[in-house]
Amino acid sequence: MKKYIYAISIVLFLYGCGGSSDSKETQFYKKEETASQTLEVSIEASGVIEAISSVEIKSKASGEVLFLGAEIGDFVERGFTLAQIDQRTANNIVDQTQSDLEAAKVRLTNAEAQYERGLELHANSSISDKDFEDIKESYAQAKSTLVRTEVSFENAKISLDDTLVKSPISGTVISRPVEVGQVISSPTSAFGEGSIIMTMADLSKVRVRALVDEIDVGKVEIGQRVSIKVAAYRDKEFIGTVSKIEPKAYIQQNVTTFPVLIDINNKDNLLLIGMNTDVVIQILNKDVALSVPTMSLRTRKDIYTATAVLDIDKESIDSFLLEKMSGENFNTFIVIKDTRKGPILSWVKVGVSDLYNVEIVNGLNKGDVVYILPSKSLFDYQERFKERVSGTFSFG
Repeated sequence: MKKYIYAISIVLFLYGCGGSSDSKETQFYKKEETASQTLEVSIEASGVIEAISSVEIKSKASGEVLFLGAEIGDFVERGFTLAQIDQRTANNIVDQTQSDLEAAKVRLTNAEAQYERGLELHANSSISDKDFEDIKESYAQAKSTLVRTEVSFENAKISLDDTLVKSPISGTVISRPVEVGQVISSPTSAFGEGSIIMTMADLSKVRVRALVDEIDVGKVEIGQRVSIKVAAYRDKEFIGTVSKIEPKAYIQQNVTTFPVLIDINNKDNLLLIGMNTDVVIQILNKDVALSVPTMSLRTRKDIYTATAVLDIDKESIDSFLLEKMSGENFNTFIVIKDTRKGPILSWVKVGVSDLYNVEIVNGLNKGDVVYILPSKSLFDYQERFKERVSGTFSFG
């Protein structure tokens, strides 16, 4: 029973405050002076550290792995020998093609000598035209055979060199799925994609793939500054830059987000691939000369409700609204300014906003005082609340 009486007392108190004409100023509005301010807006998201680019290391030679020169986590320079494949088959092919090349050189020498003799004999009509054509053909075939064997020999040496797998970049080994003794296949073979010996990445610069809500992604721009935190270094802030906004949405449990890629310098290699991150994308950081609370801005639709609190006569409002302004409800709004003669209406042009305060481009001066009043929906709700309370309790 005591709780019930206490609840009724609170409702009666609220009703009395709302209904008293002497309490309008404290109940419905307050005043605030224009001021210079720093407007800041940021977006929070989460993401995962990943390599900007990674390279899969494969061997052009097939065979047994005899040597591996690096383990996961090792940093290697470009040109470092990462693996060696069994060279026996490659060496045999080199020896064979070298022998074929020497034989082709000898055949070419003989064919060239026969050709020179044939020229003299044919000039003296000692041999027929048909015999001379056969000599020229043999000479041409000998030259062609030498070229083919030279190419085969060079290819054999290249295949031998391919048994030594060297690093194409300076970077860190992030995976090594094979071990010494394992037989691997080449990606240049007729089937299969080849065995991956290692995967490497340059970790001096990594990136975060952050998922940003579709409501906020329109505010993100390339080059914006990003603050990044990881659980492993709670007291350390990493700074990144937005490098890309991917166009395809990621939908999970009816929540639509867009991947935003953020590049980070990682010279100390503190950030590791797969780390979870919390990111704060700063989309606004601007010092403005004049600002007012966003709640002080009014439109044509709610100006009559707002001014009713201040007892501004309807005729002066009608006269003020006769002027049509470009950009209304976009970057042009109405404020109620306090003057020695009482509250007056004024058009203002606004700039950037941090949702709580807004930049004033023109229409107000430093030191001007504006009224902050409730929105039309809040005002209507308060009126309906008073009516319900009045209908529930009667005194008299």
